[in-house]
Amino acid sequence: MPRLADLAELVRAPAALSVPGDVVAGAAAAGTLGRRTPALAAASVLLYWAGMAANDWADRRLDAVERPERPIPSGRVAPGAALGLAAGLTAAGVALATAAGGRRAATVAVPLAAAVWGYDLAAKSTAAGPAVMAACRGLDVLLGATGGRALRAVPAAVTVAAHTWTVTALSRREVTGADAALPLRTLAGTALVAAGAVVRPRPDRAALPALLAGWYAARYGAAQARAVADPRAGRVRAAVGAGITGLPALQGALTARAGAGLLGLAVAAAAPLGGRLARRISPT
Repeated sequence: MPRLADLAELVRAPAALSVPGDVVAGAAAAGTLGRRTPALAAASVLLYWAGMAANDWADRRLDAVERPERPIPSGRVAPGAALGLAAGLTAAGVALATAAGGRRAATVAVPLAAAVWGYDLAAKSTAAGPAVMAACRGLDVLLGATGGRALRAVPAAVTVAAHTWTVTALSRREVTGADAALPLRTLAGTALVAAGAVVRPRPDRAALPALLAGWYAARYGAAQARAVADPRAGRVRAAVGAGITGLPALQGALTARAGAGLLGLAVAAAAPLGGRLARRISPT
């Protein structure tokens, strides 16, 4: 049996701190924050962990060459155990979402789970990879909006999806390194994402979203700027990590923009916590 620590490394457990904010931002935008929101957020975490386990199962032969220290190639987690864990977490995530949000939540959770597996098994190495992963995060935001005015959550979903596209594009070069043009493009994208997070708030809601969006842009943008100056693998990987752990600040800005300022601050607080935990278990 694999150790709990090995399973935590397999699913990049601390990186899940970047996940609940998707659902919260969607629920805040759609006006459906309530008792079911935590359960939908938990379902989202289960699906995220399922995706991480399925990712390592799909990449087990490549990781044996490029990342032999990972749980599967190092022999600490058997391939079958990783695949079984991924399947179990997927089923649990969809079931929890359905129990919490009914048929409407299921109509988002099932395509979300399909997109996660589609990315891991088919799309990741193709030109469509970043777009598919962006769709996963966009659907995650819309999962929180089910049961409310879902159309109002579309701008938040697009904003989170655009951020995810930048992180995924960088992640494809975190082992080999990149041309400086790649982090330069994603840095420009980050500036647009941060600006999009503060579009059209009510005047009495403008300050906090702007502050959190600026924090997000500074945190993630600085890592990308370092990768522009030195686009070797280590700097690119650090930028990917900053994009993952810095996402809660963006989610907090979107939540605050929807009028839930204190909740937005709580969501954003996961960013520094995730950064500290990433020093123990890599989020990439």
